[in-house]
Amino acid sequence: MKTFKTASEIASPTLVYVDGLASVREAIDLMREKRVDYLFIKKRSEQDANGIVVISDIIRGVIAKDLKPEEVSVYEIMTKPALSIPSTLNSRYVSRLLLNSKITVAPVEENGNYIGVIHLRDIVYTY
Repeated sequence: MKTFKTASEIASPTLVYVDGLASVREAIDLMREKRVDYLFIKKRSEQDANGIVVISDIIRGVIAKDLKPEEVSVYEIMTKPALSIPSTLNSRYVSRLLLNSKITVAPVEENGNYIGVIHLRDIVYTY
């Protein structure tokens, strides 16, 4: 019988944030620099929620609409709130959660804080 790891055990600790007021151009440059295909958007207050912007958001919200990335703010295309994964969730259920939610990447949350990020490829790499 296969033993499954928890979300925190397979998560990458690389968390990259961008301000929601940043331009999409700045977001693209940061993604390229950090070699990631997602960015998290910090909460503005304790009652706020974190957001996320991924490559498909940029393609759908900017490139496909023939807009200039310098003229679009991240907050205009981000997803908010970002769906987060409990750190203790069994990796078998992490994959189901991501697939059922039709997303490829999500932060791992523990005690209200993000401690890592899981991409579908991380789950595949653990097999």
